[in-house]
Amino acid sequence: MRRSVVLLIGGATILCGLIVAHLLVGRSELGMGDTLRALSGSSAVRSHETIVFRYRLPRVLVGIGAGALLALSGALLQAVMRNPLAEPGTAGVGSGAALGVVVSLILFPGNDFATAAALIGAVACGAMLFLVGRRSLAVAGILIGAVLGAVTSLLLVVDGKPMGVVLRWLIGSLNARTQADWDSLWPWVLALTAAGLFLAPAANVLSLGDIAATGLGARPSHTRFALLAIAVIAAATAIAAAGAVAFVGLMAPHAARALVGADHRDLIPVSVVFGAICLSGADLVAFSITLDLPGAGPAVSGLPVGALTALLGAPYLIWLVRREHHVRRQH
Repeated sequence: MRRSVVLLIGGATILCGLIVAHLLVGRSELGMGDTLRALSGSSAVRSHETIVFRYRLPRVLVGIGAGALLALSGALLQAVMRNPLAEPGTAGVGSGAALGVVVSLILFPGNDFATAAALIGAVACGAMLFLVGRRSLAVAGILIGAVLGAVTSLLLVVDGKPMGVVLRWLIGSLNARTQADWDSLWPWVLALTAAGLFLAPAANVLSLGDIAATGLGARPSHTRFALLAIAVIAAATAIAAAGAVAFVGLMAPHAARALVGADHRDLIPVSVVFGAICLSGADLVAFSITLDLPGAGPAVSGLPVGALTALLGAPYLIWLVRREHHVRRQH
């Protein structure tokens, strides 16, 4: 049996375990029996069904979907940019989403356009990335992200009213996710993952370089545009659902590549599963930490998961940069 198949089966098993753990962890203590009865609709206590279906299940499902899309985006961006450090944050997509949210809250205070604004801002940033940085996507992504981040900071200084809401988008959080969030997310997860898998052979050819790809009959510019479009839309959809969660799009593809190699036919599905595990697992840890905090009242719904992924991902990024520098010096 191929290693990727074993990893996918193992990853699916871990995800099932994470879903069960999420359903059992919370301020309202529900045992396994209470949870199963709530899921089957046979619970005599109506509040148990409310806790499971309104609060706990949507949260873990959105975490799984957003993590999968961030990992898919990271894997494709690394192929397009031919840069192992590429991920949605490097491409500036997160900065575009945050700017969209800020503009929406300033222009339409009191209206819930934040999710749509995040999606529009991230996609617009992806379009700028392709138009401005055809020769050096990595550099263009960093520059665009820096400029958009500066504009966001300027707007927050001028009008600080949306600060509280924007922080959730800047850090990344799964607090207060609803069934509506999941209903709007899962079609994108299926469609974009299928599109990424369909273009996996083209990504393999593109990784050989433009000259070799052209010699094999491929059109590198068309392939690059298609992969970049999928990556940007995947990142934008994930950010619209969970905020600009850091480093998931970097860590998951690298872990997958270390285990299955650089063939995108194996790398993409394993990365997607690893991303789902990474984000939903980090959210479970972050929420558990909140429950143990002294003085944390019932209103505290959990630490932002983006704070934990940033804490874990920053040392990993430093190690990765040092390793890449060492490899280049050897060559």
